[in-house]
Amino acid sequence: MALCGIARCPNWDRAAIPIQSFNSSTRLVRLTFGPLMGKIGYSSRILRSRIRFSISSKNATPLDSEERASDTFSDSFEEELGHVMKFKMSDFEICDRVSIGLSGRADEVVFEAVVKDVDSPLHNSRVLLRRLTSAQAQRRGKRAIEVLKKLARRRLMYHSYSMQVHGYVDPSSTGDYGSFTLVHGYHGSFSLRHWLQQSDWLPTLEATLALDEDSVRRVGDDTVGGPAVSRQLRLTRILMRDLLIGVNYLHSHGLAHTELRLENVHVSPVDRHIKVGILGNAADFYDDNPSNNSMDANMDRRQMMIAFDMRCVGFMMAKMVLQELMEPFIFAKFKSFFTKGYDPSCLREYLLQSLGRNSSSGNAGLQILDRNWGAGWNLLSLLLASKPSERISCLDALRHPFLCGPRWRVEPSMDIIRWGLGSTAVRITEEYIYGPQQRSRLAHFIELMEMLNPHSKPKNWRGLLLGKWRLLYSTGRHIGLTLRQPPARVLIGDVHLTVKTTSKFCTTFSFTSEISFTVLIGHNWPHDKAGVAGKLGVDSCFRLTAGKRQYLKEEKETNFLPSSSNTADSIVKKLSGRRWRKAIPFKEFPSSLPVAKLVSNEIEVAMSLNDPLAKNVDAAKNAVHEVRTQVPPEMFDLSKLVCGTYVDSRLLVLRGVSGSALFFTRTCANEL
Repeated sequence: MALCGIARCPNWDRAAIPIQSFNSSTRLVRLTFGPLMGKIGYSSRILRSRIRFSISSKNATPLDSEERASDTFSDSFEEELGHVMKFKMSDFEICDRVSIGLSGRADEVVFEAVVKDVDSPLHNSRVLLRRLTSAQAQRRGKRAIEVLKKLARRRLMYHSYSMQVHGYVDPSSTGDYGSFTLVHGYHGSFSLRHWLQQSDWLPTLEATLALDEDSVRRVGDDTVGGPAVSRQLRLTRILMRDLLIGVNYLHSHGLAHTELRLENVHVSPVDRHIKVGILGNAADFYDDNPSNNSMDANMDRRQMMIAFDMRCVGFMMAKMVLQELMEPFIFAKFKSFFTKGYDPSCLREYLLQSLGRNSSSGNAGLQILDRNWGAGWNLLSLLLASKPSERISCLDALRHPFLCGPRWRVEPSMDIIRWGLGSTAVRITEEYIYGPQQRSRLAHFIELMEMLNPHSKPKNWRGLLLGKWRLLYSTGRHIGLTLRQPPARVLIGDVHLTVKTTSKFCTTFSFTSEISFTVLIGHNWPHDKAGVAGKLGVDSCFRLTAGKRQYLKEEKETNFLPSSSNTADSIVKKLSGRRWRKAIPFKEFPSSLPVAKLVSNEIEVAMSLNDPLAKNVDAAKNAVHEVRTQVPPEMFDLSKLVCGTYVDSRLLVLRGVSGSALFFTRTCANEL
């Protein structure tokens, strides 16, 4: 059987622990601990104990302090808890299982018990007795009962998505007035953290939830028993939707959970619902302090508390999808990404470098988040947004495409459309080998992104342009597998563009192009890529001004030439289709689009090459020539960058004088 809580105890052979018994006298309870049972029950480690009561021949006299506490047990306390059931310890048959509380709390002891009172509506029901000893633990227990009183109007919803609290044990029946014993529901299952730590958690949890055709239809995925990625995605949708419904139920009643963690969430096999733990730390949205009773103060408090809960839900979703985050070290590294102030929309670029290389789960989590045009990354970034005001609410999250699936037709917002276009373009660039179809789709997606640019004015670029960007693709240069026989074989590494401000009013920026490469030496270069490392850097200053990108069919003189003569015609033809008709906010193709024009100053070029090629001028020339052949010319001559046509918190598109588009993604590689 299972217990609610986490016990972190060594494998004791015998231990005599003096605790207060549940009758009027003081007894010594001797616990004989068997072998460690492993990860059983709600907790990650539960000890099965055989309890032997050693009762002295003479009952101990009650303490004077207990008598005084009995006299001072006021009627106001019973009046306050009058809406729940009051039990006596004689109503229960204590089982031979014991655990300490959630997350190893030493001030909580949890017992399994069966209600034996024939007059009780819980007769023969299994419950958990949580004995709370410290003042803080007792406050949590009494607060859980207060929350039940507020949610009693819709008790069915409360029982569906929260752990049931039946009542408390009358202290006069135990003689122990220094503790508070809470009686709450027993669901006979694990915590969500325990589920995810099992080696066979996916099929076992599917069987526990009894996923059938109806469950699959409700969650919006028609794939039954498919590959592991589809199955895990379906299960994640079910758990997340259930969790969000329960959290929204609390928020709609003016309460914030404030303690949402995997350890505090359970899966009940009885009704197949997610159960959030005892609401002992639930907080009210509205402060009772008369000095802070203004409308604005209450709204700010409500927004901050909802945002805190949603951030906790985001961390839970990340652990459900990315199993690697269950490791404390990796999760601490994951949280450091947010503490350093990085935008959550760049989370994919960050995790690909830390999880993608040696992923124990075969990148299943990354594939789940990449599906449906990267909808999972979008939801995760909204749940973990840096500003509390930008975090998504429960109702909006339930309508998000990631949780709705292909069968639930939701009307995507313009932000979702932009996100999907950018995510798909990034995925195509990762294919490495570009055929004509991939090149055509990439050019098409970049054109669509430029038309949907949310920040067309230069003043909007001043805050978004700063940072480090990694070059993903250029529409004007395609170097892949080739039959060329270059004088120097060069393997291109990362190509970065770093933008910094040089003026107080952010009107002048310094652009630094950094190109890392490796010169391969010898005849064994197809198998041995350990060559001579080199780096090339270009610096220049730019000013931002307003400009326009013209689309003229007949006139040849244009401010900024498109990538091809029939660009406008092809875009008009594709935008007239049913897929993009509702997405594009233009009834007819515009003749021009606003852009941020880049005006450059002087350019400085520097190159470093390690030995032995550093002393060979001809070898260095050949290496530079090959680098210039493979890398877009705009990265060597920054003055050829004419305008910026798209920018957001994670993606950037710059146009060159030839009309080619350079596609960048924001990176934080130095922070790994």
